[in-house]
Amino acid sequence: MKATNLLPKIEGIIVPTVTPLLESGKLDLKGIETITRHLIDGGVHGIFILGTTGETPSLTVDLRKNLIKNTCQYANHEKPVMVGISDPCMDVSLELAQIARSEGATAVVALSPFFFHLDQEDLYNYFSLLADQCELPLFLYNYPNMTKCHLEVGTVKALAAHPNIIGIKDSSGNGVYLEKLLEIKSEKPEFSVLPGPEEIMVQSVIAGADGGVNGGANLFPELYVRLYEAAKAKDWDTIQVIQPIIMEISSKIYGAGKKSYSYFQGMKQALSFLGICQPHLSRPLLAAPATVQMAIQQDMQSIIRKIKAI
Repeated sequence: MKATNLLPKIEGIIVPTVTPLLESGKLDLKGIETITRHLIDGGVHGIFILGTTGETPSLTVDLRKNLIKNTCQYANHEKPVMVGISDPCMDVSLELAQIARSEGATAVVALSPFFFHLDQEDLYNYFSLLADQCELPLFLYNYPNMTKCHLEVGTVKALAAHPNIIGIKDSSGNGVYLEKLLEIKSEKPEFSVLPGPEEIMVQSVIAGADGGVNGGANLFPELYVRLYEAAKAKDWDTIQVIQPIIMEISSKIYGAGKKSYSYFQGMKQALSFLGICQPHLSRPLLAAPATVQMAIQQDMQSIIRKIKAI
């Protein structure tokens, strides 16, 4: 197990990147290079691959390994790279963690194992064992809407005492839960708390969170970095200008389609509009239909004009 006491704290805008794909379903290597450079040049504080935004459950293990290798190569240690190792099979998670370590990643991130309904004892034992065997620092990832398992505050507090568990990404969207996580952080300041929903990033940072894992930063990294910095400084004038644009991205780009996964359709289509990667999704997810594509294109033009006017 790797010691983590010398690891710089992970904070700021951490981008849960999309997985660029070709129409064949194979990795789009040019797209990986383009989006990695786009994010680094945009000033983000870290890159998180193989999360929910990366469509991870639909990706083969070999594809995930290749994504780790290529992203770490293109990032070239310019920014921290966090690698999702979530899988129902612990051996697969550990295999991905080993690849991440050998390729120079900074940390790994793991959801609760999905499919089985695990209780808090199960989850504590699972994450403790995973952290014991990972050679990179581990972030917990709470997303009960997808995994059907909720990491209760007491379990997180117990796991935060593990020397190789350094933080949590919380995508529950539960404000009360977040406040309780921040109480853990107040007792252990080096423990990072990073909420997922970008719509609440400002209030989360003002409350004491360390930043946000914001999908919209795939599109406009500078915008999200600027909003984070405004939240840190309590620059209300800047917040009042940028926050409505963040909400517009959420409602119009992520909500353009009628599918339960319209977020993915909107994100990939918007990135295609920007020339960053192709719009293809991993099966069984389908790309946005033509009417949705047209709406996203029009909304992106409007959003870009508003950003330029800031």
